[in-house]
Amino acid sequence: MKYSEKRFIVTGGAGFIGSHMVDALLVRGAKVTVVDDFSTGFREFLPKHPLLTLAEGTLLDTEFLDRTFAGHDFVFHFAANADVKDGLKHPRKDVEQNTIATHNVLEAMRKNGLREVAFSSTGSAYGEQTVIPTPEDAPFPIQTSLYGASKVACEGLLTAYAFGFGFRVFVYRFVSMLGPRYTHGHIIDFYRKLLADPTRLEVLGNGLQKKSYLHVSDCIRAMLTIVEKSAMPNDVHIYNIGHTDWLEVNRSIQIICREMKVSPKLEYTGGERGWVGDSPKILLATERLRGLGWKETFSVEDAVVDTLKFLTRNPFCLERG
Repeated sequence: MKYSEKRFIVTGGAGFIGSHMVDALLVRGAKVTVVDDFSTGFREFLPKHPLLTLAEGTLLDTEFLDRTFAGHDFVFHFAANADVKDGLKHPRKDVEQNTIATHNVLEAMRKNGLREVAFSSTGSAYGEQTVIPTPEDAPFPIQTSLYGASKVACEGLLTAYAFGFGFRVFVYRFVSMLGPRYTHGHIIDFYRKLLADPTRLEVLGNGLQKKSYLHVSDCIRAMLTIVEKSAMPNDVHIYNIGHTDWLEVNRSIQIICREMKVSPKLEYTGGERGWVGDSPKILLATERLRGLGWKETFSVEDAVVDTLKFLTRNPFCLERG
């Protein structure tokens, strides 16, 4: 791919993963338009760059999208509601911000003649799997979270547009990402709690949940490697993106406490799930991705430490949530 010859849309480009993709595309000489409503994104994450354009607005505004997508070639679609834990408190949010928003993106693409899109899906789409590590062709079980269900619906729309309108679709099923600009998830939740009270820490569940994590820089390299090298014969390219290693919640707490130099009393809420819809074990098979020559460079523990260093240096990220 000659990046300098394409104009990219990055939805959610002021967010955690999206802003790193923006940086990567700009370094490669691409023209980039960030679409973000800043409900969760940060202006501080966006560089001042002559090849960068900001289009501030919501993906629920179809007229705004139709105008913004004109003249572009490729969409990286990151914008979504990522609040898995509290999904049941606002059931419509996942449908609106994930599924309906994705349909609006696809329609804006269709109307403007765009045919290439990369979508950030989730390992949660696999539900509570019995096959671990979980490969891309594993059957989807009953969905246990509204977030996972909304992402599965998005994947359905994307693949239908690929076959119906000739789109080239890349679906990335992520593990949880860590690293600089991280602003949502268990690391920041524990960090906030320990800053407020270093003597105690409430832990949702029994602390034995075990999941894989990946440093965001490794994730960006994986996404671009897939776009550049994927040789699958059809126009739907589905890849897991994750680490070979995983981390138990209790071990994560040990790392965080060590780095913060605190020794809190741990108070567990009980049960093998932290909340309704929580998958207690997530580890994705990544042989398909590794076959393209990619491999991670950060250990999971180093990714946790790097995240904590970022949060310490950038306290403004703690102001939301």
